[in-house]
Amino acid sequence: CFICGQSGASISCCETDCDLTFHLPCAKQGGCVTQFMPPYRSFCPAHRPEQAVEATPEPGTKCLICLEPVEDRKTFNTMVCPACKTTWFHRNCIQNQAIHSGFSIFCCPHCQNEYRFLMEMFIMGIRIPRRGPSWEEDGAYGPLYERHSCCNASECLFPGGRQEAEEEGPWELLLCSSCAAEGTHRHCSGLRDNTDSWECDGC
Repeated sequence: CFICGQSGASISCCETDCDLTFHLPCAKQGGCVTQFMPPYRSFCPAHRPEQAVEATPEPGTKCLICLEPVEDRKTFNTMVCPACKTTWFHRNCIQNQAIHSGFSIFCCPHCQNEYRFLMEMFIMGIRIPRRGPSWEEDGAYGPLYERHSCCNASECLFPGGRQEAEEEGPWELLLCSSCAAEGTHRHCSGLRDNTDSWECDGC
């Protein structure tokens, strides 16, 4: 490995006639770029891809993610959004965002561009997991996707109870058309069988 000097380096620079090899864990330390997309190429510091977008940070520009200063030009560690060309960030910062965001919602933290930004980050060696955001794992937001399923009438008349309802007719459960946070069986609120809209007292 040309970075750590130890044996067992299994990754070679993809540039023709370049014989530099390195370990994957050493790649970042040595300024190498590994593209985590087909055909999964790797490059040494001399042959790694660079951002083609014409942009230079203004004096005092800070990383939009960590709010620490960036370098005064594009480098391995200082990157820019190819879409808006005004959003600057550190490689480490955008890599951390990619790990937490996942492929499904990864985008520029300022202009929200998705496709162009994502493809550029892939090319520049940012690893973007093909999964949803980490903060939605383990059903953390499960209750937000649940539909209200209880009759909130002051007196529920349905023989099956407040938690039960039928697909249609007087015992179909209607949700408030404004907030959807409360519901009622048609019959419990004196609504006709063809009524499709209802609002709770709070709305």
